[in-house]
Amino acid sequence: MNKSALMDTAQALVAKGKGILAADGSTGSIAKRFAAVDVESTAENRRSYRGMLFTTPGVEEFISGVILYDETIRQAADDGTPFPQLLAGKGVIPGIKVDAGAKDLAGFPGERITEGLDGLRDRLAEYRELGARFAKWRAVINIGAGIPTRFCMLANAHALARYAALCQEAGLVPIVEPEVMMTGDHDIQRCEEVTAATLQLVFSQLHQHGVVLEGILLKPNTVISGKDCPKQASAEEVAEATVRCFRRAVPAAVPGIVFLSGGQSPEQATENLNAMNALGDHPWKVSFSFGRALQAPSLQAWRGVAANIPAAKRLFYHRAKLNSAARYGTYSKEMEVAVA
Repeated sequence: MNKSALMDTAQALVAKGKGILAADGSTGSIAKRFAAVDVESTAENRRSYRGMLFTTPGVEEFISGVILYDETIRQAADDGTPFPQLLAGKGVIPGIKVDAGAKDLAGFPGERITEGLDGLRDRLAEYRELGARFAKWRAVINIGAGIPTRFCMLANAHALARYAALCQEAGLVPIVEPEVMMTGDHDIQRCEEVTAATLQLVFSQLHQHGVVLEGILLKPNTVISGKDCPKQASAEEVAEATVRCFRRAVPAAVPGIVFLSGGQSPEQATENLNAMNALGDHPWKVSFSFGRALQAPSLQAWRGVAANIPAAKRLFYHRAKLNSAARYGTYSKEMEVAVA
């Protein structure tokens, strides 16, 4: 393990004003997104769509890294340049999703466990050969009646730590993603309680597995009201609860927290990120690793039509620029209409 190289990569991923594009949706997930805009989910359409995002001029000003999917890391741009090589040539670090998805946790109704540890060491070695320099593993924690149980949180924390240790052994920075889901009618206080308990177990397991915290990134949920909660917390309330929770649970050794967008709209995700950074300096960089919140406007504009690509690229650039502003705490809703 080259600790210095891991630390350098982790710091580069949370460079000033930059964040991560999560372009790692599974084939099933992207099929749903494509269906919503009447695009057939073929390998060629998926390649064309992701290539459109990756070749957006100037987006590297705001995007430090891209999380790829197994299919995507093996694909190439229109000119034949492999996607990892294309990204690296723009100064964007290629990454890879390595988990096999969340499945039902046997004996624990309503709870999930992420699979994919079998054969992971060999897969990580292959992905590094293909150009990846960081990886991602997502754990899912549901809130509901009697859940999450401590066993579910511990099982997922243990898997995240095993994954992280294997990544660092392979020379890849692990993005550790414990996601407390927005689904449900719970309030922001319940979300904070579950998020804190989850994070405490995750960092305990990372410590026990010998993971170098300076060479990881954390990709968590914000502390937010459940989607069906009658009282939705404001951006200021979300920021205060999230920062309070993470200051209590996340060691200062971690270089950065790259928040996921989850079920938030693009505007909501940007506004919440901005509110956190507007609170002042934190022990770690507060950044983003957004999927839909970066891509949704572009996908709506593209709709599989080549003539729409320039407009879709402008929207992607604009969304990335707004999230860059949110990293400084200088985003405002008025900026939404000023499409670059």
